[in-house]
Amino acid sequence: MIKSPLVRSMIIGFVSGVIVYSILSPKIIDAELKNVNTELNNKITLVKNGSPTICKLGQSSYEVVKTIRMMVTAYSSTPDQTDDTPFITASGKDLRTLKEGERIVANNLLPFGTIVEIEGQRYIVEDRMHERKGTRMADVHMETREAAEKWGVKLVDVKVLES
Repeated sequence: MIKSPLVRSMIIGFVSGVIVYSILSPKIIDAELKNVNTELNNKITLVKNGSPTICKLGQSSYEVVKTIRMMVTAYSSTPDQTDDTPFITASGKDLRTLKEGERIVANNLLPFGTIVEIEGQRYIVEDRMHERKGTRMADVHMETREAAEKWGVKLVDVKVLES
């Protein structure tokens, strides 16, 4: 038996800490898609954005689930308009490898991978803005600085879409 109250308290504290940590710590599950139909497996896109993304497989049309009034500006991949990695978005997407017609928007409210419609064009939320911009602003990515300046600042309804 341990006679020193200090040592006994340290041991009890350590054991209690381990128990509390094991109860409260998040559980990480590595799900592998081993026995999934390969045709379906090719259609699955994994979005790592920290929150659930709703997607109904097999639908090609989109419906508006929410409309948010936002101040929308534009930016290009120049060092003075971005951080020290001007062609890499906050989600890790390389802007130099975009597919034709793929458009990117920065926003602090919506999760990465969210598809929005701004002035009739679809954009994917893949980037973030400085936190001082808040959540009611969006910043569309443009190929050139001139195109971004031509866009200017617009107050528009941003439609959040669900497939």
